[in-house]
Amino acid sequence: MLLDRFDMTGKVGVVTGAGRGIGAGCARALAEAGADVAINARTPEQLEAVAADIRRLGHRALVVPGDVSDLATLEQLVGATLDEYGRLDVVVNNAGGSMPAPLLDTSVRQFEQAFRFNVTTAFALSLAAVPHMLAGDGGAIVNISSAMGRLRDRGYVAYGTAKAALAHMTRLMAADCAPRVRVNAIAVGSVATSALEVVLTDESLRSEMVGKTPMRRLGEVDDIALGALYLASDASSFVTGKVFEIDGGIEASNLDLGLPDLQ
Repeated sequence: MLLDRFDMTGKVGVVTGAGRGIGAGCARALAEAGADVAINARTPEQLEAVAADIRRLGHRALVVPGDVSDLATLEQLVGATLDEYGRLDVVVNNAGGSMPAPLLDTSVRQFEQAFRFNVTTAFALSLAAVPHMLAGDGGAIVNISSAMGRLRDRGYVAYGTAKAALAHMTRLMAADCAPRVRVNAIAVGSVATSALEVVLTDESLRSEMVGKTPMRRLGEVDDIALGALYLASDASSFVTGKVFEIDGGIEASNLDLGLPDLQ
């Protein structure tokens, strides 16, 4: 049966930024398909709620709190996963983000922090995980990038640059890791999460985003989680080095921050 290719029974996944939003959705999707999951984020209470959902689905959940920007956390995450489950098959590098800001209000330090949070952390966790995937049955890495990594608009120089780097790192790592470890990414569009709500300060902004999106809605967490499940599972066994655009069809930024010309 073709649907059997999505079955993750016996597999173990690691998901960062899994306390809420897209990360939590990806963790639940892996568990629903049969995987045991190790989840990481900075807020233990949020992780425990996601872990409870995973256990209700009949699978094991390991909570490993910590800030991925501290790269020692990533080594600990891999170590704890191996200690608990004895294997590692899937990594979803979801942790990331950066608030938009005008160019001249973006310091070099903020720029470098955005790169570390979105790119270096994904590289470090993948580097720690790949040898253990190779020691087993191989594996899959899914990087959560952004449509802003290929689009342009004012205010996104740090975030967009970091996500563009993450997307190309995906392609380069896929060449290094083939054929036993597949590496793909999802370029996420505007998804209705608490992170987006920080930007959508009034209903007119939401209406603008919806109106500029060909599918005439914001994305849902499950839209991304389903893509991540496909890329993590054997359903995508002939796919590597690709950046899947799950963004409602946008070909231009769908949110104008209203930043003025530089004077």
